[in-house]
Amino acid sequence: MSKFKVLARDASGNRIQQVIEAANQSEAVAQLRGRNLTVLSVVEDGRQAPRGVQPKSGEIHYRLIGGPPKPRIKSADLVVFTRQLATMISSGIPVLECLDILTEQATDPGFKLILTHVVEDVRAGVEFSQALAKHPRIFSDIYVNMIRAGEASGQLDDILLRLAEYQESAEKLKHQIKAAMTYPIVSIALVLTITIGLLVFIIPRFEDIFNSMIGKGSLPKPTRAVLFISKGMTSYWWLILSILGGVWFVVRSYKRTKQGAYVWDLMKLKLPIFGPLVQKIALSRFARTFSTLLKSGVQILGALDIVAATAGNRVVERAVGAAKESIRAGEPLFKPLAESPVFPPMVVRMVAIGERSGALESLLEKISQFYDEQVSAAVESLTALIEPLMIGTMGLLVGGIVLSIFLPILELQRRLSGGGAR
Repeated sequence: MSKFKVLARDASGNRIQQVIEAANQSEAVAQLRGRNLTVLSVVEDGRQAPRGVQPKSGEIHYRLIGGPPKPRIKSADLVVFTRQLATMISSGIPVLECLDILTEQATDPGFKLILTHVVEDVRAGVEFSQALAKHPRIFSDIYVNMIRAGEASGQLDDILLRLAEYQESAEKLKHQIKAAMTYPIVSIALVLTITIGLLVFIIPRFEDIFNSMIGKGSLPKPTRAVLFISKGMTSYWWLILSILGGVWFVVRSYKRTKQGAYVWDLMKLKLPIFGPLVQKIALSRFARTFSTLLKSGVQILGALDIVAATAGNRVVERAVGAAKESIRAGEPLFKPLAESPVFPPMVVRMVAIGERSGALESLLEKISQFYDEQVSAAVESLTALIEPLMIGTMGLLVGGIVLSIFLPILELQRRLSGGGAR
């Protein structure tokens, strides 16, 4: 029998540090898990190298020039890290050893350095969630709070799997948003580029020809209008850019205010084509985050704080804040949600039923699944709708400019034909 120094956490979240006897490390881990303890580290007594003398497994020493490398971890990589950590912990490997292995496997130097700091903090006795909280650019509030709930409940592996599923759903939603927005943005940019190119580089070449052959006052009205716009863009481009820059600065400054940010998000919800999609995305994110936190054991007031911070929409954030105050005052959750313009009656009724039945997290998950499907359908229909709209808009702009060029030519032909007849 060998002696092992163990560091674990009980179901109440209390840290336990003691020496136990076992035939090997696996048996020591099994003993601790049999006592419903979350294993942080198991080291054979007398085998651990002195700190600072020899690098332990997974510890990487960097020679930093110009500061530490910045982490460039993608969301998909963080999902893989979370799933791997959950799998190893559920297999009985201590948390610290799992982090050592994942640190060694990390390919991005910045992320590897962050994991090294996390390992050092956990080895020094800092709670795993607190060590992650020191790196908010990588580990969000919901990530840290779910890890904290897993530590407190002794179900860290289950919480990590749930967290990975949440990240995958959020990543899928993000890809759907990008798919919905990429086509219209590219189409609008193409239409504007072609229109500006015609007005700045093509139309001015015809102005002198038309004026000399037909006369400035005899030009058709559409041609004069296009020539006026073209001359304004070529002669007063600095004024146009200054006005656009001033408008952008004013709007940007207003958006940074609390009221301006709320008005901006409310306007996005009321857009004629994109508004319903924005609303479905906000509802899906709200329901998924809220459900995941409640299932992970986070208290409802703390969960609402995180939901408000990660809502991505100030209208939802204000409604969630009002809901938190309502719950604190002993009132139901659904009432302030019903007063918000973003929550439809169906969602409000399901939240009310969930509160009465005690199955709020399950109904929230169903709401999230419903709106995920709605977002997918909306993305497909939006793509199908935008394509003919963009083609029509491009046809009107480009066709109108081309027509303004041909009208004077047709007028000149008419005059020449009339003169020949006489």
